[in-house]
Amino acid sequence: MGQVRQSARAFAGSALAVAIAGLVALVTHQPWLFPSLGPAVLLHVEKPQSPESSPRNTFIGHGVALLAGYGFLAALGLTDNPSVLEEGVSGLRIVTAAGSLAATALVLVLLRASHPPAGATTLIVSLGLLITPTQLVIVGGAVVLVTVVDWLYGRVSGHPMPLWAALPPSPEGGDRGGPNRGPVG
Repeated sequence: MGQVRQSARAFAGSALAVAIAGLVALVTHQPWLFPSLGPAVLLHVEKPQSPESSPRNTFIGHGVALLAGYGFLAALGLTDNPSVLEEGVSGLRIVTAAGSLAATALVLVLLRASHPPAGATTLIVSLGLLITPTQLVIVGGAVVLVTVVDWLYGRVSGHPMPLWAALPPSPEGGDRGGPNRGPVG
């Protein structure tokens, strides 16, 4: 695919996903738009076959991030505090941010579910920007929404994401089964 066509496809796909999430936010008056959606959408439209872009890694990544961010907030007694933007940085906030990000990274590596945008999600929560149960459910819903939109867009545009998980490249070379093998699965 030429550079111009690839750029146009990424432009349209990312605009579509964020516009739909924005319309849902507008109608519901809830935070269906937040910073970590951007990198997730960009992965989906720029590298749809990458394991990091797969629905599996996207859902696991943001789910783990939400749990880690809120878990550290709760463990350190910060769930009722104002966000770091209002309260400022403190030692507890640093521990919460560093701990939740480290826990997210640990679990995602163990699960082989790398999804770098999840690092932003865990910081959004651990820094107190989105922390109510309703907000956390909406964050999860927004991740599902943009992933479904991106999955459908990939199908329509001829550059599909996998249904669930991407096949990692073979160590022998080739995309799926090595140089002299057919597709796996």
